[in-house]
Amino acid sequence: MSRRSERLAPFAFGLLALALWQAGVWVTQTPAYILPGPLAIARALYQARAALGAGLLSTLGVTFAALGISAILGVLLALGMAASPLLRAAIQPWAVILQVTPIVAIAPLIILWVGQPFFALVICAVLVAFFAVLSNTAAGLAATPPELLDLFRLNGATRWQTLFWLSLPHALPYFLSGLRLAGTLALVGAVVAEFVAGSGGFASGLAWEIIEASYRLQIPRMFAALFLLGGAGIAIYAGFGLVERIVLSKRDSP
Repeated sequence: MSRRSERLAPFAFGLLALALWQAGVWVTQTPAYILPGPLAIARALYQARAALGAGLLSTLGVTFAALGISAILGVLLALGMAASPLLRAAIQPWAVILQVTPIVAIAPLIILWVGQPFFALVICAVLVAFFAVLSNTAAGLAATPPELLDLFRLNGATRWQTLFWLSLPHALPYFLSGLRLAGTLALVGAVVAEFVAGSGGFASGLAWEIIEASYRLQIPRMFAALFLLGGAGIAIYAGFGLVERIVLSKRDSP
């Protein structure tokens, strides 16, 4: 199978699924307030393009702010864990606890404590996303070849010199992989936090558009917002995948 066929396969499958969906809605005569067809969703997306576009920008603002903080926080914590077994023992359990704690359970408290909606949403998204960067980067730092570590020690390198000049460059592929995963997780965290904030009176982002459309039984508009979220997630994942390939190809090129 050619590379071009592999790239076109997802689009062909998506078009086929949409066509079957629309045909099923027509054949069964399902009302739009129960299950709208793709054509009704596309019409709703066009009619509400201004509001949905503003909501998308708001959600993406929270997502990328959280992703930037998650990248910095994850790398710093991973470096600290690699440099000191004591720091590793202190940080790792709490990082796991934060990761497994449902964000929907603590988001109301964060929103209440912080007060400022945007910063509260960013904090919630960071709690969801940072662990992917931390765990991947820590794994990359720990996977440094032992023979290269011995070579640095023989040449008198300090622990921090070894970390910055050997282990950190070696962990770059792991970091980029974690960053790609963290991008989608930050989007999920932002949306969940927006749902909680919207229920509490802070209207923000695409999540609020979904809540408002569901209250008004504007189901095609609700699906349009969901499609935008799905498209944003795919774009973030694919975009960071492209960045990963470019960076690694430049690094490995002679």
